[in-house]
Amino acid sequence: MSTKASNTRLEQTADPAAQLDVLGDTCARTILIATSDGPKTAKELTERTDSSSATVYRRINSLLESDLLIECVRFEEDGSHTTAYEATVERLDVRIDANGIDVSIARPDE
Repeated sequence: MSTKASNTRLEQTADPAAQLDVLGDTCARTILIATSDGPKTAKELTERTDSSSATVYRRINSLLESDLLIECVRFEEDGSHTTAYEATVERLDVRIDANGIDVSIARPDE
């Protein structure tokens, strides 16, 4: 049995409305969930979401712009490499008060 420990840091986000908007989409949420356990290619995400590749790329772009996803390079055993995407968020905290809505992101500590 393996144990995984992670530390998180809470970080204020620049545009909480954009992040909440992108999380309102089922395909975007599926991408975020799929990439939370490691990088996935757009092709893998297309298969996972059962959406068209165009839809997946649009959601990937929205998640990248909202700072919920990062682009990285995944190296394969045969020496080839491909672009992959990985979630950057572990937890979102939403606070609503008289001043509006505030979203804080807990990210894995690097």
